[in-house]
Amino acid sequence: MEVTQLPILGALRIVPRLFADGRGSFQEVYALTRYRAAGVDVAFVQDNLSRSRRHVLRGLHGDPRMAKLVEIVAGSAYDVIADVRPESPTFGQWAAVELRAAEGTQVFIPAGCLHGFLALEDDTLLAYKQSAEYDPGTEFGIAWNDPDLAIPWPLAGADPVLSEKDAANPTLRERGLL
Repeated sequence: MEVTQLPILGALRIVPRLFADGRGSFQEVYALTRYRAAGVDVAFVQDNLSRSRRHVLRGLHGDPRMAKLVEIVAGSAYDVIADVRPESPTFGQWAAVELRAAEGTQVFIPAGCLHGFLALEDDTLLAYKQSAEYDPGTEFGIAWNDPDLAIPWPLAGADPVLSEKDAANPTLRERGLL
């Protein structure tokens, strides 16, 4: 597999090897020893699947206990990681990767970083593993349009479709992180 360090400390872009022939293709999406050797040395305890229509924006969400391994299994998405770990040298920075199901690219998000994505197509399916079970008491969110992060979401003039919870997320400053 091909592993690239993203600009966020500990965040990785991973392209697992794809075997294709006239029948279709096969891809190993996770193997403990290979991922540990690549720097993904966490135990995953929960798998999730999110289905979204075009322009649905989910995030930015984080949990100090939780790392994630994300991939798109149908459709495509603009996937964003924001570093809000106060002790991190990349604190306040973000990185984005466009994920397409046909490519099989994955993103590893270190614990404590925020994650969000914008579905670029209808019926986009995002699958992810997480290293801690969901706990609403430890999860937190930051506004998707936080001016200090200034993420250029590719909305092409459209308004994002947000949950009530995500629409009410505070900025980094309002949360006291800046």
